[in-house]
Amino acid sequence: MSISVIIPAYNEEKYISKVIGLVKKCNCVDEILVVDNNSTDNTSKIAKKCGARTVFCKDQGKGYAMEMGIKEASGDVLVFLDGDICNYKKDFIKLLINPILNDEADFVKATFKRDGGRVTELVARPLLELTFPELGNFTQPLSGIIAGRKEVFTKITLEKDYGVDVGILIDVYKNKDRLTEVTIGSIKNYSQDWHSLIDMSKQVSRAILIRANKIKIK
Repeated sequence: MSISVIIPAYNEEKYISKVIGLVKKCNCVDEILVVDNNSTDNTSKIAKKCGARTVFCKDQGKGYAMEMGIKEASGDVLVFLDGDICNYKKDFIKLLINPILNDEADFVKATFKRDGGRVTELVARPLLELTFPELGNFTQPLSGIIAGRKEVFTKITLEKDYGVDVGILIDVYKNKDRLTEVTIGSIKNYSQDWHSLIDMSKQVSRAILIRANKIKIK
C-alpha cells in the first residue's frame, strides 16, 4: 500500500523544514503533502524547498485543511502530522502504519508523553467516558497524529475547529472500523493561553455531544 503523509500547516515556517526532514528519513513514505491553511509567512515556500508537494487551502480551520489533504493525497494509507512538532522519533511513521499494513486496524491514533494536555484530561476524556465509554481507554483522544486507510476518512464528518480530532475518533468508532492506539514516545509543542483553551474546550465538547445525540447541530 502506498503511504501519503499530510501536514496541515498554518504559519509553521519555524518548524516545517524539520518536520519534513524527519518524514523523509522514513523510507516507507511515498508522498509528503503540506496543506498551507492560509498562512501569512513562508510555510509553503520552505515546504517546497524541502521537497514536499504543497497545496493552498484558503478556508481557515484544520478541518478544511484535512479535507483538502484527503482529496489531494494519492496514497492508500493517509498519515496526518502536526506541523509544529520537531522531535518525532525516527521510526514514528512505521509505528503508526504497522497495524494497518498488518491488517490489524483500519485507523490508528498516536499516544505520547507530553507536558500540558489540560483540555484532554479535564474535558475530552471525562466526557468520552460518559458518552462513549468504549473509547475511554484512548489516552490522547485529541491527538492530531493519526493514520488510516483512505476510505476510512471518506466516511466521516470533519469538524472545522478544535473538535476535528475527537470527532474523527468517534466517527471511526461509530462506523465500526477497527481502531487502535500506538505509543510514539514523547513530543514537545507549544502550550496555548487560557482564552484559547476555553474555545478549545467548547469546541471539543460540542463535537462529542453532537455525536452522542445530546445536542443538535447548529
